[in-house]
Amino acid sequence: MRGPAPFWIVKCPDCSTEQTMFSRPAMVVSCSVCGATLATPTGGEAKLRGELVRPVSG
Repeated sequence: MRGPAPFWIVKCPDCSTEQTMFSRPAMVVSCSVCGATLATPTGGEAKLRGELVRPVSG
């Protein structure tokens, strides 16, 4: 059995704020500051619009 998917720290392409998000989201992930789309769900790992800064180790 596989462990849980990691979380990512992603930089917003519009305002450069860094935000933590789940790597396999079920819904669109928006920036908490400006509302820009950071990632969209794909059924697996998210398709990023923002820049992946680093994964968060658990």
